[in-house]
Amino acid sequence: MSSTASASAAGASSPAGPPPAAPPHWEPPVAAPSSETPPPAGPPPSPFQAPPPAPPAYTPGAPPPPGTPPAPPTVLGGPPESAAGPGDPVRALAVGLLNLSGLGLGYVFLRRWLLAALCLGGTAALLVVALPADPDGVPGQVLAGYLALLLIAAADGARRGFRAPVNQPNQPNQPNQPTRSTTLHTKPLAIVALAVVLLAVPAGGAVAYTGLRDDAVEEMLLDRLAATDALVERAATQEFAPARADYRTALVRYRSLTEDHPGSRAAHRVHDSLDAYYKAVATPYLRADHCAALQPLAFLRDVPRSIDREVLGTLATWPDKPLAVSLLKCGTGRLGATGGDGRGGELGQLLRTFPKSAQAAEVAPAVRAAVTRRTGDLSGAEPCRATDELRRIGDTAKALPAPAPAQLGGDVDRAVRDGNYACGIDQFKDGSFADARKTLTDFAGTYKNDKRGARARQVAVAAEIAAQRPAAGDRLPPAHAPGGARMQMVISNDGPDPVEILYTGPVTGRLTIGGCDSCSTYRTEAEGSRKACKAGTSYPKKTLRLPAGTYHFLHKPGGSRVTARSRAAGGTIQPGYTYTQCSYVVTSGLGGDL
Repeated sequence: MSSTASASAAGASSPAGPPPAAPPHWEPPVAAPSSETPPPAGPPPSPFQAPPPAPPAYTPGAPPPPGTPPAPPTVLGGPPESAAGPGDPVRALAVGLLNLSGLGLGYVFLRRWLLAALCLGGTAALLVVALPADPDGVPGQVLAGYLALLLIAAADGARRGFRAPVNQPNQPNQPNQPTRSTTLHTKPLAIVALAVVLLAVPAGGAVAYTGLRDDAVEEMLLDRLAATDALVERAATQEFAPARADYRTALVRYRSLTEDHPGSRAAHRVHDSLDAYYKAVATPYLRADHCAALQPLAFLRDVPRSIDREVLGTLATWPDKPLAVSLLKCGTGRLGATGGDGRGGELGQLLRTFPKSAQAAEVAPAVRAAVTRRTGDLSGAEPCRATDELRRIGDTAKALPAPAPAQLGGDVDRAVRDGNYACGIDQFKDGSFADARKTLTDFAGTYKNDKRGARARQVAVAAEIAAQRPAAGDRLPPAHAPGGARMQMVISNDGPDPVEILYTGPVTGRLTIGGCDSCSTYRTEAEGSRKACKAGTSYPKKTLRLPAGTYHFLHKPGGSRVTARSRAAGGTIQPGYTYTQCSYVVTSGLGGDL
């Protein structure tokens, strides 16, 4: 009561003004139901105690009164944040590691849904680009962009998690409940452990993608190997020359597989493909076409220069024996057909390339067999063809590496000699008199010590006469002169130059009569018939003693005073007569009457 009175007294002494306000009516507060521990017991507040002052009135739009805590900021992706708590590096680490998983889980724990969706979208975009796996992998720009996104998300999440909002106070009339950041506050180490475990997601994804990419690379390499095998199969259907480029291309691809991708499944299958490759290139050899197989087999011998011998295995030396066999077969088959290249042809190549091979030892016997076979053909219908082949065989034998020429030269030379003689006789029989004359004349001049030389000269004389008087070549001249009586024939020369007389019949020969220095030519043959070889005049002459029979003569001018043509004539020698013949020259040619 006294206190009230004091207040009234104080009011009475105040200056005049508005009436004082009535004292506020105060009621004791009603306790709200709470699960918290009740306050400690004590004396209840006095009903006569003054109530706490009312908060100052706040006008909208005016600045907040002093002491008013700032309103929580509004953040994109979630409700307004509560007041920031103290910095927590463990929480920041947890959020950052969660975002490194690429799933945006750090933002999920912070309830930043839009940012979490952006992280998931980036991961989904990466999967769209990366799958299905390509041998070339993910483009570098895409991968760099995604890594940048993860790092930015991790850094931003760590920044946001470092000062995550503290728990908001419970509202009246509501039970106490944990706020959104309670888990991060209460169990940060567990979240860090979970984040570390979740890092296995991108790591496992990278490992899985590497496996898928490796599988894609393997499939690509196997496809490349299959395409190369198909190229070889197509090339095998062609001749080697046009297919050579395809074979080289295939070889380059096989080498690329073994050198650039040595551990791949395709590289492990290259040996089997090379086995098929060798068979394809060697197709002519497998068909026993030995001459056509020479270039392909030589090509295969060079393959070890491109492909490692460890990859080739026994294929590296496989072509040696087939090539040696083909050189022998082709070389012997061509003996006599071509003149060779001056190095002995295929046989010379065999002896130089594989000198110690079994095939090289067969060269000399093969050449001898070819000579023997052609020698037998000399008595057949075409001795000249056989002789030409023998000459070419001789040229090949001379070009072989030593000691083959010395071993084979004698056999070949004898065969060629026999062939020359047989060819000349055959040419005469066939009516090729000019060729027969040349062949037999060369034979007699080349082989002077051959006992067939006289016969060759004899037939050569008959062939020369027959070239102008074909009747002289109706048959070969007799090899031996007949017996019985012989008639005398005196041949005089009424010409200024020497004259050569060739004759054939029962006997064959030739002789030369010197020129007549006092003789001259005649203007016509008729004039020569009247005036040539006058009786009582001495002329150069020769005498022949001839058996009876039909003879053919050829007068050949042999001097340089007068250019004259040869003249052939013929007649019969009968027993019991003496014959004369006069040779003279007319301006139209050489005359001669029997």
